Amino acid sequence: MKAFLKTCVAHRPKRRVPSLRLLSVLLLSLSLPITVVQAAFPAAPKLSHALTKLKTPVLAPDFSLKNMDGESRSLSDYRGKVVMLNFWATWCPPCRHEIPSMESIYQDLKEQGFVVLGVNQFEDPDHVFSYMGQLSVFPNFPILFDRKGKVSELYGVKGMPTTLLIDKQGRVVYRAVGGRDFDHPAVRKLVHELLGK
Repeated sequence: MKAFLKTCVAHRPKRRVPSLRLLSVLLLSLSLPITVVQAAFPAAPKLSHALTKLKTPVLAPDFSLKNMDGESRSLSDYRGKVVMLNFWATWCPPCRHEIPSMESIYQDLKEQGFVVLGVNQFEDPDHVFSYMGQLSVFPNFPILFDRKGKVSELYGVKGMPTTLLIDKQGRVVYRAVGGRDFDHPAVRKLVHELLGK
């Protein structure tokens, strides 16, 4: 045992004392204007608002998943509404970046028959609830849990986030892979067109 302890002590990592040069760089950075610091650490890239229109709309496969309260919800429950179906996960930075824009368009258009369904991939509801509390905007649209990834497989999801716009007849009309600004006027125009049909 003593030999083992001696070996551990002999091979422990040595503490490094910050050099004077490093300390001077840190102090200098504290005195810089905020614009200089922001330039060194740029914000997340601006999200696109482009959605790809399918040449021929396809019927969205129905599914049933549980929500935060453990209640089952099916896509068919929302027939007659325009549905934004968003596949996401907490570990995905673009997913986090686009959630406020999804919440904004949802709040503005939900009374007109528009719904956002956030389908979380492979994660635990408690973890997701905790994560949502850290966001700048708490999402009030329904969150459903695809714990085994069966629904994302059904929809051919290859990357996250993936978003589909489904018309009132239950057909996928638009698709986007990657983060989007859903609060953009161009996206709102597409949703209004679908709501009017």
